Amino acid sequence: MADRNRISTSVLLTCAAIGVATGVLQAGAGALSGFVSAGAPILYGLVLGVHVLPGVVAQELLRRPWVALITHLIAGLVASAVVPLWIGRYIGTALLIGGLQEIVAATSRYRRWEPWRFFLSAVIVGVVIAAAIWFAADVTRFPLWGQIVYVALFVIGPVGWTAVGLAIGNALRRAGVARRSQG
Repeated sequence: MADRNRISTSVLLTCAAIGVATGVLQAGAGALSGFVSAGAPILYGLVLGVHVLPGVVAQELLRRPWVALITHLIAGLVASAVVPLWIGRYIGTALLIGGLQEIVAATSRYRRWEPWRFFLSAVIVGVVIAAAIWFAADVTRFPLWGQIVYVALFVIGPVGWTAVGLAIGNALRRAGVARRSQG
């Protein structure tokens, strides 16, 4: 089992490639989030949901401990290079979401990789972020229906992006990337 927990160079390089691609996407979402927050703040959860992508792709493809957290941190660093002012947000989000994804995977001792496990992780991430944002964004300013939709979209966003991440991870696995990332 000690060999299973070792992180090879090829696994790290795969995490880096996924992190760079998703980090650029996160930087784009960060730029878009200002416009969404100002123009249609109720939709913010859909944009913020993109932050689950690094860990989902890495875990689906590699199915190993620590790949979600490593990939999230790389994505956070890449996004921070694009928007240095937000380094705290990107790294904090990487630690929070990557950590939650690792905890959910660790509960099965990194042996369960069915889609439901990823979607459970997405719901947990959505609820945790919705709770944090609830106070920061003063969601009580919305009417009750708006509060419900706002919170629901913070769960739906990560769930939708998880489906995208699973599709990407599966496509990479079919292309043989996982076989090249052993060790």
